[in-house]
Amino acid sequence: MTPELHRRIGFEIELLAPAGRSRLALAEDLAARTGGQVRPVWHHDSEPSLVPGLERFRHLTQGFEVRRAGGELLCTLVDDVTLLADLDPRLPPLPGWFRVLTDDPRLLRLIALHTDPATTIGKALDATALLWRTKVTQHGDVYRVDDRNDVTIALAAPQGGGRERPCEIVTPPLAAGHHEALEELLGPAREMGFTVPQEAAVHLHVDGGPFRSPQALANLVRLFAHWRDPLRTLLQTNPNCRRLAPLPDPLVKVADGHEPTEQALRRAGEEGEISKYFDVNLTQVLTDTPLRDTVEVRILPGAITADEIVARAAIVELLLDRCATDVPFPDPPSDPATAVETLLHLAASTLSDR
Repeated sequence: MTPELHRRIGFEIELLAPAGRSRLALAEDLAARTGGQVRPVWHHDSEPSLVPGLERFRHLTQGFEVRRAGGELLCTLVDDVTLLADLDPRLPPLPGWFRVLTDDPRLLRLIALHTDPATTIGKALDATALLWRTKVTQHGDVYRVDDRNDVTIALAAPQGGGRERPCEIVTPPLAAGHHEALEELLGPAREMGFTVPQEAAVHLHVDGGPFRSPQALANLVRLFAHWRDPLRTLLQTNPNCRRLAPLPDPLVKVADGHEPTEQALRRAGEEGEISKYFDVNLTQVLTDTPLRDTVEVRILPGAITADEIVARAAIVELLLDRCATDVPFPDPPSDPATAVETLLHLAASTLSDR
């Protein structure tokens, strides 16, 4: 029996296209099945830099938004730079696939606003050059825009090593029918030969509103900090998944304190350099100006069936319901097996309270 989900949840599901196919192929297949259409979009991300003194490059990669015949968003398919192990970097770039790189997130947003994501690599920097009143220069297969002081603004370079194959399926928030909605996306992916990559994860975005009270937020911190190992065992977290880290000690210390305040939790988050790349992404509930007001749970393993995803999401949902109360979340038992069993009992108790 498939469990039922009660929260509005947005899903991010990391898959890999078979050799010779791409996320665009899946987007076109989904659009054809629904009588809809595909619209190219930019996906914002970052990657380590090989340039001395520059920690990261910010980049735009090619993503695809799929809308139903009536215009309703079905999903968005984008790249994920953490998916590497299944790709061969020695492969030549596939024609038509490229990325735009710069070293400043503000520049990246400006470039994205002025550049059509359906463009070609040769025209990708034309609007940027116009903004800076300079010209695009070509260096081999790389295009570059410098300012008038010969400082590089942005590059457009071919994507290499099969980067068209990683495919993160991003759904809009789903209020009901979660299983059916996911299977509508994953069934075609399986038919086309998509698989679960070695580093894959599934992320859940739930409404951040219930966790803006200090006690609920402290409970959430306590769950993901003190129950980290039992949670990862219960949910079968992928040990190869990248960009996961335990919550920072300053935040955990405040959450463990007597009646933590909103201000204290926010200061502790800043002190602990909170970011999205923890087991749970709390950045949006630690600010008054969220870009997307959600809590993002990042420790579910990769999967390509709705049954697997919904079953694990149902456990997470029940534990989140327990956090969203004024009752402090308990400490785990010292025995690992007993701790896992206790988590299940906490979830079952929350279910019975419904």
